[in-house]
Amino acid sequence: MRILLLLVSFTFAFCGRKENALLNVSYDPTREFFHEYNELFQTHWKKVSGEDIQVTQSHGGSGKQARAVIDGLPADVVTLGCSYDIDRIAARGLLPADWQQKLPNNSSPFYSTIVFVVRKGNPRNIHDWPDLVAPGVTVILPNPKTGSSARWAYLAAYGQAKKTGGKAAADEYIRKLIAAVPIMDTGARAALTTFAERGMGDVFLSWENDAYLALHEHPDLQIIVPPVSIRAEPAVAVVEKNAGPRLKAAQEYLTYLYSEEAQDLAGRHHYRPRSAAAASRYASTFPNLILLDLTEVAGSWAQADKEHFADGASFDQAYQKRSRP
Repeated sequence: MRILLLLVSFTFAFCGRKENALLNVSYDPTREFFHEYNELFQTHWKKVSGEDIQVTQSHGGSGKQARAVIDGLPADVVTLGCSYDIDRIAARGLLPADWQQKLPNNSSPFYSTIVFVVRKGNPRNIHDWPDLVAPGVTVILPNPKTGSSARWAYLAAYGQAKKTGGKAAADEYIRKLIAAVPIMDTGARAALTTFAERGMGDVFLSWENDAYLALHEHPDLQIIVPPVSIRAEPAVAVVEKNAGPRLKAAQEYLTYLYSEEAQDLAGRHHYRPRSAAAASRYASTFPNLILLDLTEVAGSWAQADKEHFADGASFDQAYQKRSRP
């Protein structure tokens, strides 16, 4: 009931807003990036249109944010952790089915990956994926039903095991990994709090960009980069049915994410830029590793959902068998 009341009040607050006010519904780890980006965009929009603009943010687990938009949160744009969440919104008729063709790189202006965050000194000697399922190791992972970082982490774990041992080995690895997770929060930031502030778990599976932010706030942590992970691609789209008179501003808000200024900002926030110039400037800050593509791990997000995240699929099966071998 409390969530419903918050959604109703948020919706009411944005009803009737003018052309100079945008609502960006985003996922957890983008808070700091969009705080700076919005200021950058406001300056840009004033220059190209002669008008002021206000941008308001909403953050949470990517899956939960998609559900909120479907249920009525009046987003003008969505900037979510994976394209599947935007596909769910499109399936409700709030934006075109071909939304990924509207912007370069399938409407993904930058990308990231999944890394390990451990306690300073790495007391459990964690360096690679097999170490996560060693006896006694506990893993902090958000719920894949509600958070995109958990879905990317799950698929990274599954993909690296499948690459070396095939599907049966991957299924067994996932069963062991989920058994090692003592608690599942709804999003990446809540999971970070569980790990860093509540002291639970030996290793936290995190967005790369969020891991660097965690180090600034918690110097008692460190990052371990596995040799193989996944190319984790957040995606963006205009919610055309909601944008109405704000459509032009909403479109420019996302287009400007591909500008050199915004790509440089992405690099400073530890997102991997798409721009060749920005990628070159920040190359030394990003460790080299093998990045698996979603297509080689699961084919597509629709296939990944059917096999892994839908009700009764492999995640549910592994969760129901949470007993350590």
